[in-house]
Amino acid sequence: MKATLSKLMDGALGRSAWLPILLLLLAPPALAQSDIGQPDFNLHGVIDFHVHSDPDSRRRSIDADDLARLARDKGMRGLVLKNHFESTAALAYMVHKQVPELEVFGGITMDLTNGGINLEAVKHMAAMKGGVGRVIWLPTQNAENDPRHKENAVAVPVTRNGKVLPNVLELMDYIAKNPNLVLQTGHISPEEVLLVTREAKLRGVKHVVVTHAMYHVVNMTIPQMKQAAADGAFLEFVADGPFVGPQPRHTMAEYAEAIRQVGPEHCIMATDYGTIHNPPFPLHPQGMLDFMNAIHKEGISVADINLMTKTNPALALGLTPWP
Repeated sequence: MKATLSKLMDGALGRSAWLPILLLLLAPPALAQSDIGQPDFNLHGVIDFHVHSDPDSRRRSIDADDLARLARDKGMRGLVLKNHFESTAALAYMVHKQVPELEVFGGITMDLTNGGINLEAVKHMAAMKGGVGRVIWLPTQNAENDPRHKENAVAVPVTRNGKVLPNVLELMDYIAKNPNLVLQTGHISPEEVLLVTREAKLRGVKHVVVTHAMYHVVNMTIPQMKQAAADGAFLEFVADGPFVGPQPRHTMAEYAEAIRQVGPEHCIMATDYGTIHNPPFPLHPQGMLDFMNAIHKEGISVADINLMTKTNPALALGLTPWP
């Protein structure tokens, strides 16, 4: 090879003419223009804290086991499965058995189909084989604040006259004694959220998450979110909000501003995907990646986005974050 190059260089062009060509051949490949300045986003270590999937009594975009395989193949760490109408702890156990490389957790909402504020149901959910029943959502579809509760004769109250009800306090005390459990606020009003986060702090509940704080059903203000964070709660921001419809209720810029003011150390990013949309949304892993990129375009750093998608969800579940 060297001899061939030497003969070529001694040919008609001469050594001086070949020098720039050799330098080009030996130089490392240049970055494509589209790669310059792009963030190094990946799903390694991401836990999606708010996942809807089949089987459900509503149509969902993908079965839980298929989603788990997809999430594993995309490098994600885990999923939290949510169903408004029944516990997902047993489902999480079976999905993890099928996809052991992925950490899968379930929970229960305190809606009418689960008996409302039902401590016995929570105890059985938490005792599910495998220890994967972790999350308790206060009422969602049947919260007094949720407009959908009007479809039913009965809502599930959480507060009355500015005070948290005794059965909710009893639930909090149980969660406080079992620090692997997570209390989520569901679809209650912002004013109720602050009553709950304050009581949870006073009663020693270790893990509290404000469910999709800026989603239209809850729609907290930035000062309200700051107060919840001061009480020790994480604020959840979900992709199925600013991405919904041609005129979403909040823009990605508003999400980013709220995250900046509350502080990324107090925030969790999740998808809340699984609802059937037209046109269809991407499935959860790609949806999470799209959400990460969209928030980054609004000025939130890669490090802070990793904090909100990888570190904080792990901490909220009582897990050690991946390096």
